[in-house]
Amino acid sequence: MSVFINTDTKLVVQGITGRDGSFHTKQMMEYGTQVVAGVTPGKGGQKFEDRVPVFNTVADAVSATGANTAVIYVPPPFAADAIMEAADSGVQLVVCITEGVPVLDMTKVYPFVKERGIRLIGPNCPGLISPGESKVGIIPGRICTPGPVGVVSRSGTLTYEIVYQLTRAGIGQTSCVGIGGDPINGTNFIDCLAAFEADPNTKAVAMMGEIGGTDEQEAADFVKHHMTKPVVGFIAGQTAPPGRRMGHAGAIISGSAGTAAEKIEAFEAAGMGVAKRPLDFVELIKARLK
Repeated sequence: MSVFINTDTKLVVQGITGRDGSFHTKQMMEYGTQVVAGVTPGKGGQKFEDRVPVFNTVADAVSATGANTAVIYVPPPFAADAIMEAADSGVQLVVCITEGVPVLDMTKVYPFVKERGIRLIGPNCPGLISPGESKVGIIPGRICTPGPVGVVSRSGTLTYEIVYQLTRAGIGQTSCVGIGGDPINGTNFIDCLAAFEADPNTKAVAMMGEIGGTDEQEAADFVKHHMTKPVVGFIAGQTAPPGRRMGHAGAIISGSAGTAAEKIEAFEAAGMGVAKRPLDFVELIKARLK
């Protein structure tokens, strides 16, 4: 079992003929993901890699192929429209990889998606992978292996680091989800923790947070009151000076809210394991899987 994507995931790629879209679509296909369609306006009727039909609209792609998931590799000015087009087309999951989507655009997208009951992951995220089943986004498939640990992270590259360390130690993953670090995103820590709690194959969860905002504190509260499975957390940016803006727009410390110390305190109060550095996840997870 896994969360959000599995072997039944049928994927439509928005921006399939662009530089990033074409590169990562090949990677997803090589991993075994069912890429059933691509969308680039004006290029309908073409075939990507002589296999995947390209359509002008997501609605056309969904009606022709039965796609149930969309992934977006389009430039930031067009990303909001791409998300809303996907949400309106009948897919159940939309994953937006694009970085730099204006926050003002996301204030319109967020309610649009929620009203339709669609799950959005991102924007500004690496996507997700259920090892051995399906990969949607840019997480390298070779560093993942099937197993009992759910992984959720605000940071893209930190996701890869922790997954690599776990895999090297012989600890596999059910699903790895990069939720993105923007101030407004579609799926948060709590959504993922609830999904992992409900997944019978997930036995423990690794969670990577960052300085800035209060998402991690709210997630810790959820762990304390609603999780029966062990959770190990890590906060990136522990040595950042006060007021420092990280690479993610969401990682801005305001007053005392959002500091690494405050988040770590919340983790400890919730009974979570706290990793001081990414490498520590291995021993902390191992101890909780016994």
